[in-house]
Amino acid sequence: MAIESPFGILARRWVRLPLGFVAMSAASLLAFHVGQDAAQTFFGGEANAATETHALAKPAAEKPAAVALASPAKPRADDPFVVKSILDIKDPIKFGDWYWSEADATPGPLVITVDLQARTMSVFRDGHEIGATAILKGYGDKPTPTGVFPITQKDAHHISNIFDVPMPYMLRLTNDGITIHGSKVQAGYATNGCIGVPDQFAKKLFGEAQLGDKVIITDGKRIGVGDPIIAVQDGGKS
Repeated sequence: MAIESPFGILARRWVRLPLGFVAMSAASLLAFHVGQDAAQTFFGGEANAATETHALAKPAAEKPAAVALASPAKPRADDPFVVKSILDIKDPIKFGDWYWSEADATPGPLVITVDLQARTMSVFRDGHEIGATAILKGYGDKPTPTGVFPITQKDAHHISNIFDVPMPYMLRLTNDGITIHGSKVQAGYATNGCIGVPDQFAKKLFGEAQLGDKVIITDGKRIGVGDPIIAVQDGGKS
């Protein structure tokens, strides 16, 4: 009995394997096209969507032309509710620090923004920041609320009806006691939901603010020059 060499066995196997592979490949392709036709018949739009998704994965030269999307309208540069300038404050604002400068300010509406996360307040007039300070805020079961609040009352010598303590230069935001007022602002202190600012800052703010001016309180929102002053929905207490 002749003994076949290993090379002969290997050659015979490689001849048989492609023949079987070709038959299997042909059957797979037929099944794929039948399945694709069935998908287009029964599911129509979904099959087309899959085809479009696959097309996006082709080389760049074969990609369909990109569809231009309309950019959101940019606020006008003269809009009084767009940030035009901010105070030149080099370092983080520490508790008790405050800044006030009207050098770049122009006449216009006043808007006060408060960021509870950063524990800071900014005062804008006609889009120019004229004041900034660190604040105290409420914690725990007496947090400072977020939202848009109009100033509804001013009282330079207010005494709290609830706690019987002075709240100098008070600007009322809600009927249940949330206000901006002068306070001893330092690390470790908190309020019962009000926004406490240094007394001298409170005095300047009291002189600028009018009834109806908006106070926008957020928790982590930041804005810069060219940005619209944060506009959240009127969902807060008033």
